[in-house]
Amino acid sequence: MSAVDTRVPQPTTPTPPSPRRMGPDARRVTARTVRYTLLFLFLVFVLIPVYVLLVTSFKPGTEATLTGAWDLPQNWTLDAWREAWDALSPSLWRSFAIAIPASIVSAILGSMNGFVFSRWRFPGSDIVFTLFLFGMFIPYQAVMIPLRQLTSDLGLASGVPTLIVVHIAYGIPICSLIFRGYYSTTIPNELVEAGRVDGAGLIRTYALIVLPLSAPGFVVTLIWQFTSVWNDFLFAIFLSNTRNGPVTIALNALAGGQLTDYAASMAGALIASFPTLIVYIVLGRWFIGGLMAGSLKT
Repeated sequence: MSAVDTRVPQPTTPTPPSPRRMGPDARRVTARTVRYTLLFLFLVFVLIPVYVLLVTSFKPGTEATLTGAWDLPQNWTLDAWREAWDALSPSLWRSFAIAIPASIVSAILGSMNGFVFSRWRFPGSDIVFTLFLFGMFIPYQAVMIPLRQLTSDLGLASGVPTLIVVHIAYGIPICSLIFRGYYSTTIPNELVEAGRVDGAGLIRTYALIVLPLSAPGFVVTLIWQFTSVWNDFLFAIFLSNTRNGPVTIALNALAGGQLTDYAASMAGALIASFPTLIVYIVLGRWFIGGLMAGSLKT
């Protein structure tokens, strides 16, 4: 007769189910959702001032107050836009007359300098280039009074001519820096050597080989210079006035005073910002491409 097993069976603890691992598709969807959510929140944060500008610019003067900045207009009107345009239109065209030639000339000169500094290695070239860029790091406020005296001694007329010359001079260093990096990383040495073998000198090599390949660099420098010149206020306030100065001076006069017309000021700010906005919209994708072309080795 077999022995009887008298041991008491122990209760078994159920094994907890293993957590389900998120598949690659689910992780990708989650990451995309988080990314787009953050981008949307950032976009809302950035567009809040634009919303205030827009709604205030369409309000009559009695509604354009600080306490009601977030409210939509009860009576939509274009009076503020008409007032802002009448006040800014003469100086708006002067800003174009300053920004366009200053941007083009400084970009061309910067292209030439960038090619020389990137391809012509001579003793002390790095030191010369460093000194060449030294003007970028001098605060504008430190040179305003000597610059005003210099332009006066040179006989430059206050307003557009003086501002064009000053912006060209101050734009050459940054344009040269951008083009030097662009030519160093994107123009193959073989092309330059091939031109040299064919008997092309430095100027001919630049004109026939390098310049046709410089479009991305020109897009970057032109956008940079146009935006900098258009938004300048410090040079304008020292070297011009409301009668012959750019739009930033007129916008300051429109927004100044004891009784500020907020609706006209907001409309004027939008009008003054439209040119740079259009430039970025039209040339934006080439701007990013030009920056990347000058930062990566091909």
